[in-house]
Amino acid sequence: MTVRCRGIRGATTCEENTREAILEATRDMLVRLIEANGLHPDDIASAIFSTTPDLNAEFPAVAARALGWLDTALICGHEMAVPGALQRCIRVLVHWNTERRADEVVHVYIRGAASLRPERAAALAGLSAPPERLSVG
Repeated sequence: MTVRCRGIRGATTCEENTREAILEATRDMLVRLIEANGLHPDDIASAIFSTTPDLNAEFPAVAARALGWLDTALICGHEMAVPGALQRCIRVLVHWNTERRADEVVHVYIRGAASLRPERAAALAGLSAPPERLSVG
């Protein structure tokens, strides 16, 4: 099969603008992406993280480094400040080298961010488990 670069989207929210809250929410989202798609750090080309402007206590990419994404290109930025948009939201776009078709990729929208893509959140519901039970291999 042919290896292609696919985009995996994820989004979550955190309760407060603290280092701990940002890292915990980001780790939870990434662990679920890893588990749902069988990701390995060597297959991840890069990841772009964004936060809403109300989150600035830590870079979400720090959570990816802690999960072993040491040689992966990572960058963080802020989302546009759109009036009425979801607050305290962390998003990621992972560029993944895989043989999977685009329709086989599992996108992860959890916590308050489930409202951004309800159809994706519903599809993930059957795969979700508490983060402490998920393997990050």
